Amino acid sequence: MKDVAVILLVALAGAVAVAFPGWLLLRALRGRSITLHIFVLLAVTVLAVLAGVVGVAGAMFISEHDLQVLIIVVGLAGAVSIGVGLWLGRRLANDAMWAEEARLGERRIEASRRQLVAWVSHDLRTPLAGLRAMAEALEDGVVRDTETVGEYHRRIRVEADRMASLVDDLFELSRINAGTLRLSLESVSLGDVVSDAVASALPVATARGVRVVAADTGWPSVRGSEPELSRVVANLLRNAIRHTPSDGTVSVTGGRDGSFGWFAVTDGCGGIPEPDLSRVFDVAFRGAAARTPEATGDGGGGGLGLAIVRGLVEAHRGDVNVTNVQGGCRFQVRLPA
Repeated sequence: MKDVAVILLVALAGAVAVAFPGWLLLRALRGRSITLHIFVLLAVTVLAVLAGVVGVAGAMFISEHDLQVLIIVVGLAGAVSIGVGLWLGRRLANDAMWAEEARLGERRIEASRRQLVAWVSHDLRTPLAGLRAMAEALEDGVVRDTETVGEYHRRIRVEADRMASLVDDLFELSRINAGTLRLSLESVSLGDVVSDAVASALPVATARGVRVVAADTGWPSVRGSEPELSRVVANLLRNAIRHTPSDGTVSVTGGRDGSFGWFAVTDGCGGIPEPDLSRVFDVAFRGAAARTPEATGDGGGGGLGLAIVRGLVEAHRGDVNVTNVQGGCRFQVRLPA
């Protein structure tokens, strides 16, 4: 029993002699990387075992050869343990960083979702209040003359169209964000898509006094889904026409750049402030804090059109960017040719 007590005391003394400085070192490293903490912890453990073994070996008068064997065994096992610990530590650190990034991403998405719900609620509540007021005025006979009744009917139709467009944009955006968008990829001529979109946008452009000019030649074919690409071009054209003043020009050009086809829509909006260039594709961003609909023929947008453009382009494995040019800005879309 005396020998056992001596062994226990010597092993404990050796372990404490190493563990206490190791504990102080770990406290000093608080806030550093997980990998470093695991390395120090394993190193302290191995050195504590080694100190206990050496101390007990000295007390038991073990031969030098046997002591060398013990040190080699403990050292080799410790080296393997530290190596495995470092590998696991890096994995834990990477997992921790990924988990933290995922949590931050979820918080950003949740904040964006709440903001979007608030904005859309406002955008729907305002026209609904107007529709109700006009409907009650017509129902109660407050408005009787033909001209005013006709104007009320026209405004009801405009507001209903604007709300239908907003709901349609919300549905498209939800498909993109939920990953349920399915593309039927085929060879699509950008020239045909642009031609159809320009023809559809001409009535609105004419009403606003805006000229729309598209190149006749040089259009490449790209790999994409025609309905979604048509929506991309239509959204960009509608945005350009809305922000171009009367007697201004919106131009559409295209071409090929290596393995990518591209098209660009250039407007006469006067340019976008530099701080806002990186935000124009954000959901519900309008370039102003106010959510009041613009005084345009189409009632303004819900700030979802450019977000849909980015989502659809990225679904095609392409990219979209905006730059300021003289007198306006230029939206360019690149798609696999």
